[in-house]
Amino acid sequence: MGNLNCNAASCVNNCDDHCCLNSICVDGSSACECDDTCCSDYQHKKDSSTNMFHMPKDSLSISCEATNCIYNFNKKCDADHVDISGIKATTEKDTVCATFQAQK
Repeated sequence: MGNLNCNAASCVNNCDDHCCLNSICVDGSSACECDDTCCSDYQHKKDSSTNMFHMPKDSLSISCEATNCIYNFNKKCDADHVDISGIKATTEKDTVCATFQAQK
């Protein structure tokens, strides 16, 4: 379970820079840098609505398709802390895993 912060305030699952889902998936199977990754669970708010049925999670399960990342262990993120960035996001492709670090 990873500690996650997310600044994609336009996502319906974002609650004060925390995700209210139990798990997310980071896409980017051929990623070489963080711009090649994204949060596949991003859902753009249609208005000012939020996910009212869930509370922000301090830690959640993070599956990861970015197999070139040093934190990827059997397609699970092994980082102690993960930052998802997407300040101006309107689609999942506008988000990135800012924690991504390519293997050398």
